[in-house]
Amino acid sequence: MILKFYKYQGTGNDFVMIDNRSLEFPKSDNKLVSFLCDRRFGIGADGLILLENDETSDFRMVYYNADGHEGSLCGNGGRCTVAFAKFLGIIDDKTTFNAADGLHQATINGNLVSLQMQDLSDIKTKPNYVFLDTGSPHHVQLVGNVDSFDVFNEGKKLRFGLYGKTGSNINFVEKLKADTFAVRTYERGVENETLSCGTGVTAAALAMHYQNQTSANEVFVKAQGGELSVRFKKDGDTYRDIYLSGPADQVFSGQIEC
Repeated sequence: MILKFYKYQGTGNDFVMIDNRSLEFPKSDNKLVSFLCDRRFGIGADGLILLENDETSDFRMVYYNADGHEGSLCGNGGRCTVAFAKFLGIIDDKTTFNAADGLHQATINGNLVSLQMQDLSDIKTKPNYVFLDTGSPHHVQLVGNVDSFDVFNEGKKLRFGLYGKTGSNINFVEKLKADTFAVRTYERGVENETLSCGTGVTAAALAMHYQNQTSANEVFVKAQGGELSVRFKKDGDTYRDIYLSGPADQVFSGQIEC
């Protein structure tokens, strides 16, 4: 078949985007998804996203990891899907859409997309790291000089060795200023470092606030592919009104035979 696709990126986290409102895409074909995400033989991306109709919201986002399997929430993918929905004329500047972890609200102004994440109250503190789920599971660990840190090998070791087959995303964080942090992320499913991870950036910001590394209610996080911001409110033991904000851009579109 000839497949029409769009390529989007959010701070270097890139996605193959497909308008699947007709439900023609073979969703059970994991090998096809993996092929499309392959950077040598396919289009190349960290993941693939289907935009579909939804009975209770403006649209549904279905996310696949680069390994071909359906994944949990992708924050940057969610922001890119909002931009895609705007491009398709489905939404204007505000939206509510469905994802793997439920309904999300978002706004878009130019290429800046702010995505509301789910409330969070369950944060587990360990001696050397924090574990929390921001739509996807995340290990957050403070390190020195994150730019020279061996993210691939250390991330892979923790992803499989500490969390087993199901695994967790692994984030290494360095404090730069009172409200600013640098983060590098090893993503499960991609099984490599990505230039940015939206749920990881969110997890890093909340973990740093939870550990009293910052008192700011808006935290700026520098990923390898660009800067994102995370704003939130703390209500007792619960983080509410969590918004992940940053750019989301269409890179190109095309057709591929598959």
